This record gives sequence, structure tokens and C-alpha cells, in this order.
Amino acid sequence: MLETLGRHWWTIALRGLLAIILGIVAFVWPGITVAALVLLFGVYAIIDGVVALVASVRLMEGHGRWWPALFEGICGITAGIVAFAWPGVTAVALVYLIAVWAIVTGVLEIVAALQLRRHVAGEWMLALGGVLSVLLGVFLFAFPVAGLVAWAWMVGAYALLFGIVMLTLGFRLRALGGDNLRLTAQH
Repeated sequence: MLETLGRHWWTIALRGLLAIILGIVAFVWPGITVAALVLLFGVYAIIDGVVALVASVRLMEGHGRWWPALFEGICGITAGIVAFAWPGVTAVALVYLIAVWAIVTGVLEIVAALQLRRHVAGEWMLALGGVLSVLLGVFLFAFPVAGLVAWAWMVGAYALLFGIVMLTLGFRLRALGGDNLRLTAQH
């Protein structure tokens, strides 16, 4: 296996290079990255909706509860169409969903910290985490586009790090070369 990897080192290096390019694109043009993620969501939602519709037909034939699957399918296809028709609205809606989630979980963490303070020392860290979650939610509500940019940058940071790791691995495998790999594989 090591010998095969050594001969095909360039595929691993190419994978790393492509990831680095994606990372750079995500940082330089975050809007393109967000749009691509929204369109990918749209494709997923439509496929998932069609699968749910097929399930509803199967359930109807089997005299099962078919209407929830039908409703789920219609919602999925509708969400996918909305993602394609209005990608900006879909992306902003996702940011708002994350904002609501952050505020709700933050408030719950603060409440939990207040209840724990009688039993646990250091509950202030949970409260601080809750406050930070609430602040994130408020920030996302106030600046939804900044939330989209941050989202793209997270993808970019991951792609850059992953790309560097894969590129490094590819070149290390190349440096091992054919003879070195055969000697290593025999031991």
C-alpha cells in the first residue's frame, strides 16, 4: 500500500492544492462560497423532497400514514426551489436561524448556570458561555451579511489547513521514492 501511495503521491498533492485554492477563493470571494453552499443545499433539499414523496406513495399503497411524508416532500422541494430562485434570501435565512439558535441556547445556558450556582463552583463559565452565545445571536441579527462572510471564512480556513496537510503528505510520499518505499514496506 505504501508503495502505491508513493507512486501516486501526486494525487494526494493535487487534492491538497485544490483544497488550498478553495480556501483562497473562500477568503477572497466569500460571496461565491456562500452561494455555492446555498445551491448545494438547494440540490440536497430537492433530492430529499423527491425521496420523501416516493416514500409517501409507498406508504399510501401500504395503507400507512402517508401524509407526513407527503408534507415533508413538498416542504423539501419548495425549500430547494427557494434556494435556487432566491439564494441570497436562503443564505440570510440560515444566518437568522443560527442567530435564533445562539440566543435560545445562550439563555438556556445562563438559566442553567443560575440553577447550578448552589451546587457547583465555577458555574460562571457556563453563564459566560451563555452570554457569548446571546451576543453572537444579537450580532448575527444586526449584521447578517457579516455572518455569511464568517461562515465562508470558516470553510476557507478549513480548506487551507486541510490542503496544506495533504500537500505536505503528498510531497513526503514523493520524497520517499520507489526504493525507499520498497525497503520500508518489507520491514
